[in-house]
Amino acid sequence: MNFRLLPVAAALAAAAFASSALAADIKIGAAEALSGPAGQYGQSIKNGFELAAEEINAAGGVKGNKIALVFEDEAGKKEQAIDVFKKLIFQDKVVMLFGPTLSNSAQAADPIAQAAKVPVFGTSNTADGITSIGNYVFRNSVTESDVLPETLRVAIKHNTIKKVAVLYGNDDVFTKSGYDAFKKALETLNVPVTTTETFAKGDVDFKAQLTKIKASGADAIVLSALMAEGAPIMVQARQLGINLPIVGGNGMNSVKVFDLAKDKSDNLWVGSPWALSSESKENQHFVVGYTKKYKAAPDQFAAQAYDALNITAAALAKIKLTGNIEADRTALRDALPGVTHTGATGAFKFRQAMGKDGKPAGYDAQQAAIVSVTKGGKYIIEK
Repeated sequence: MNFRLLPVAAALAAAAFASSALAADIKIGAAEALSGPAGQYGQSIKNGFELAAEEINAAGGVKGNKIALVFEDEAGKKEQAIDVFKKLIFQDKVVMLFGPTLSNSAQAADPIAQAAKVPVFGTSNTADGITSIGNYVFRNSVTESDVLPETLRVAIKHNTIKKVAVLYGNDDVFTKSGYDAFKKALETLNVPVTTTETFAKGDVDFKAQLTKIKASGADAIVLSALMAEGAPIMVQARQLGINLPIVGGNGMNSVKVFDLAKDKSDNLWVGSPWALSSESKENQHFVVGYTKKYKAAPDQFAAQAYDALNITAAALAKIKLTGNIEADRTALRDALPGVTHTGATGAFKFRQAMGKDGKPAGYDAQQAAIVSVTKGGKYIIEK
């Protein structure tokens, strides 16, 4: 009798094991730039996700289910981001996606997720128009158009700035969007522009543009750049004797500036919902945990990734995962907009964006900006 029951017992054990494996694994894709010039952002983002997943899983996961992150390197390239999205969605069958790192790549790849009805959550995309792609597109990275006016206001308050020069990358969605936001904010504040100069990705010599800026008599430089070009711009500006305040966008808000620009990194003004020196208990918990794990200070990109996974975990806790991947993706999409969260980046909630057709689309972050200035290798909060 025992012999005849063995196949049944084996089948039950196999079924129980399969059920346990399913329950123990919530697969979430993360398409980030882990190599190339944007890798300095992508690695911080990866660290933020891993720290959050480690903490969530150590506390019992989501209803006992463990979060399993599936990372893919999109290298900051649009075509690679599209390929990686397709792999994560159709081959790995993740319940949702984080990424890509750059707004350029998000504009190219997010439509893939929207068409497949897979929630896609950007933690570092700040260009205008990303969430207008559709109602499966989310982000907790505050847009440049929300942050830059406040950054300018505080920088002007603390410096004698009556006119500015503008310098921006003209071949990138993010830097062009930053330029548009800066231009609008400067017009609103009635700050005249002495000259507007441009550069392209991969440029290494900015002396011609900076020489024109120096001759223009500007009181500050407004800079929309990624760190790969932004840090050398700071170094070359200081070498030319241009010691003006530099008001930067989201791409300049990273501790990497101290490694890349070294003693030429002072007097950079940036805005973000997050600041390393924020004394909130949530941020101190994050900073201590991150520093202990990675033996380095976190940056804005790590903080936003850390909060994003916690926001997602809160949404997952609201739904019942069925194992039907299409149904689970839709249920998660429906749950995300209602999540409010207080984390490393402060109090957070989503606000719905409008599509190009004027109809409700995806969801942006609604958060207040903190403005900081670099002094002696540190970001100091200013109000």
